[in-house]
Parts: sequence; structure tokens; C-alpha cells
Amino acid sequence: MKEKSLHEDTVVVHTGYDAKSHHGSLTVPLYQTSTFSFETAEQGESRFAGDEAGLIYSRLGNPTVQLLEERMTALEKGKGALAFGSGMAAVSSILVHLTKTGDHILCSRGIYGCTFGLLGMLEEKYNITHDLIQMGTEEEIERAIKPETVCIYVETPINPTMELVDLQAVVNVAKRHGLRVVVDNTFSSPYLQKPITLGVDFVLHSATKYINGHGDVIAGLLIGNDKDEMEEIRVSVQKDYGGIISPFDAWLLLRGIKTLPIRMERHTSNAEKIIAFLKQQPLVEKIYYPFDVDNPQYSIAKKQMRAGGGLISFTMKGGKKGAQKLLNSLSLIKIAVSLGDAETLIQHPATMTHSVVPHDERISMGITDSLLRLSVGLEHADDLIADLNQALKKVEQSLRKENAN
Repeated sequence: MKEKSLHEDTVVVHTGYDAKSHHGSLTVPLYQTSTFSFETAEQGESRFAGDEAGLIYSRLGNPTVQLLEERMTALEKGKGALAFGSGMAAVSSILVHLTKTGDHILCSRGIYGCTFGLLGMLEEKYNITHDLIQMGTEEEIERAIKPETVCIYVETPINPTMELVDLQAVVNVAKRHGLRVVVDNTFSSPYLQKPITLGVDFVLHSATKYINGHGDVIAGLLIGNDKDEMEEIRVSVQKDYGGIISPFDAWLLLRGIKTLPIRMERHTSNAEKIIAFLKQQPLVEKIYYPFDVDNPQYSIAKKQMRAGGGLISFTMKGGKKGAQKLLNSLSLIKIAVSLGDAETLIQHPATMTHSVVPHDERISMGITDSLLRLSVGLEHADDLIADLNQALKKVEQSLRKENAN
């Protein structure tokens, strides 16, 4: 069968791999090697000169890594992909590629804490400035563009507020002004959202999360819509900055990605059941989830996402104290700052993932002291709801005691 005709549930298992070329091995081999030998000195010269295709050194290319990149290219409907040693290596590499001193980056108003830190570093050291805006309308985006703006950087859903950005609106503005668009697609995974099909130039992932799905890899991925440009990034920024992925981590990602579709379906179904439960809880003030019918951005979610995914954010009565009491009262659900794992995880963004963001800016992003982010795992939904229920009862008892005093 032609690979273009395959469903993505099949793509994640088969694309790019021919067992006949690897002694019939059903599983993708792990090429755990730092370098590759040449048959002759002339062959080595030709490969370094770029006149002959072939492997040289694992920082420049590795068969296991290349298969991961090919599979991710197919999943995101792109033209090329690069694998990195972390999500932040992917973020920093694409921003270095797109910018120079004096340039300006326009960003969605909510971004990952370390991305926020990187943008601050670029501004302080290299005078690459940035602005964070809501991106609610094309007009708002237009007004924020400066003569020195070179790219628009978007998270959607935004970490951790789950706010959405209309990608088609962003692309429309970007095309009018000749700007490049970068989308962090970590929260959705390519199973739920494919920004390149909407005209986005680059998509990136913290592959640590849903792509891997098992909590045992730190990795990043960058997918682009121009094959030649992706190769340019490989032989310049990635090669010289050195933020590469190890062959073993690439092999683990290839293993994990095979179950991405069925995992995303379970994450989503569990999340929907938990939302129904949380809506009945008096201590829960607000719930933020893309496919919640009460979400004012529900129409945007339906336009560009397949489903809501496994991330839920919600605010608690009792402020920071109430939120932390809930965390400390949970038993099955673990306090941890990652997401997309088989295990359900919960964290307090204001003091954890986004603690680097100054207080006033954090509040403007919607990250209050009462906000919690729940990464719904693959356990049975009834068990997760039972754990949340008993923890909420403990918070209620604690608040009642405080009010009595």
C-alpha cells in the first residue's frame, strides 16, 4: 500500500521502516553508535563535502533518529523534521534560526515558563525583543506587529490556562506581512491538531510528553513545511549548537509513538469524565478545557482540534492554600510537573512551571495562585475521580475549620 493512503493509526507503526533492510527485525534497530566508518578516504571526503549521501557521525545523522524524524514528518503533514535532546533545544534552535540582533518576536500571551525565560535571555543578551498578546482577533495581531517583527510564536492550547489561539487567523496575518509562524503543539500532539495543514511554517513538541507517553525520555521535535529549510537548520543551528537527541531516546520515542492514537483517545475520554465530576464540586471555581461546551472558545477548538486532549486546568476556592491542600491530599494522583504520561499528574503552575514569570505578568496570563493543572493519565477514570473526591472533602474540612476559627 502507498504510505500516503495510510491512516495515521497505521503511520505511527509502519512509516519509514522496511524490515527487509534490517535482517527482518520487526522492531526498529537501535544504532547506538557515535560514528560511522568509511570504505575509503575518498568516500569520507565526499560525504563531508556533501557530494555523497551517507552517515558520518551521530550528531549529524543516525538511522534510528532519522526514522523518528520521518515518522513525525508524516504525522504532522510536514516536509521535514529534526529531533532534539529536549523540547527547549527545539524552541531555542528555531528561534535562533529565524532571528538576528534587533528583531522582534510576537508571542501568544501564555507560554511555557522556560520559553518565557529564553525570550528574556534573547532580549537581554542580543536585543531580540518580544511582546505577549492575547491574539484574540486578526486586528489585535495586526496592531502588535512592528517593522522589526520576523515571526509569530504561538502555544495553543496555552500552558497552563488552556486558552486557545485561532491558528487560521494568525496565518492570515502572517502571510500579509511576510512573517513566519511557529506553533508549540505539545499539548495537543499531532493526533489532535495539525497546524502545518493550516499554513503554519514550523511545529514543535516537547516529545517528553505525549509523543513518548511513558515518562522516561527528555526530547524535542521540530517539524517544518519546507524540506530544504529543515536541512539548512540541521547542518547549521542543530549541528553547531549540538542539541541533538541520543539514538536510544529516539528508539524509545519510536516505541512510544506506536500507541499515540489509542493513548490520546483514553486521555481524552478520562478527561471528559473528570470534567463532568469537577463541574459538580462546590470548591471548584472555574474549569479550563478546549472541548468544554461552556468554554467561550469552544468554536475555535472544534475548528482546529479533533478532541480536547488530556489536560485540564481549574481553580480552587481557598486560593493558594486551598490549591496546595488539594495537592497534598491526593493519593493516586502524583504531584509532578510533566504531562502526557500513563500516570495522572497534577501541579501548581504559579509556584512550579511558571514560577520564573514575574507575578504581575503571571496574573495577566491568567495564572493565579488558585490555578491547578491536571494531566489526566490512562488509569480507570473511576479511580481518578475517587481520589479527587476524597481530596476535595479534605480541603472542604480544612476550610470549614479555618472559617470556624
